[in-house]
Amino acid sequence: MTDSTMTSYAATTLRLTSGGLFIAHGLLKVLVFTMPGTVGYFESLGLPGPLAYLIVMAEIIAGVGLLLGIATRTIALATLPILFGATWAHAGNGWAFSNNGGGWEFPLFWAVVQLAIAMLGGGAYALQPSRAKPVAQPA
Repeated sequence: MTDSTMTSYAATTLRLTSGGLFIAHGLLKVLVFTMPGTVGYFESLGLPGPLAYLIVMAEIIAGVGLLLGIATRTIALATLPILFGATWAHAGNGWAFSNNGGGWEFPLFWAVVQLAIAMLGGGAYALQPSRAKPVAQPA
């Protein structure tokens, strides 16, 4: 395989795993924590409660978009405020995400993954392939 082929498959791997995680995190807030619990958590952070509904919808929609490979770069960048917000929300719990309440390592790492996805594009099997032209390699 060529490097560009491997890069395309790497982008797909990041896109699919990240999309699945966004859906899982959105559904976790609904099915496990419940929406009233999620709203209460947002309010305990000093955030407006209705923001919880927007975040859940954004996570699920972004997850589906990433899984399908639609507007991949745009979606990846649009998730950054959510992930930086999650990093802020977990900052008081320390670095390790295994800490009580979850630390900030995972949301920050996930933000970096989203930046990589934004740079790489949808990769192989995306419904909406990237329109970026490959950069010419020096001879």
